[in-house]
Amino acid sequence: MPRKIRDLMQDLQQAGFVNRGGMGSRRNFLHPSGVALTLSGNPGADAKPYQEKLVKTKILEISD
Repeated sequence: MPRKIRDLMQDLQQAGFVNRGGMGSRRNFLHPSGVALTLSGNPGADAKPYQEKLVKTKILEISD
């Protein structure tokens, strides 16, 4: 069962990303180190596999 968009948003915020808002269903996240990410979809929607991979990659990018 795929994770929800709200779970990915929570993972990003726990990693230190700040939700800068966005238009419609898009949310812009920015980390103090300069790493940015746009996540689209309503919070209750199922996350697509590419979105899960992107969030994981960005979190690993800031930990390096």
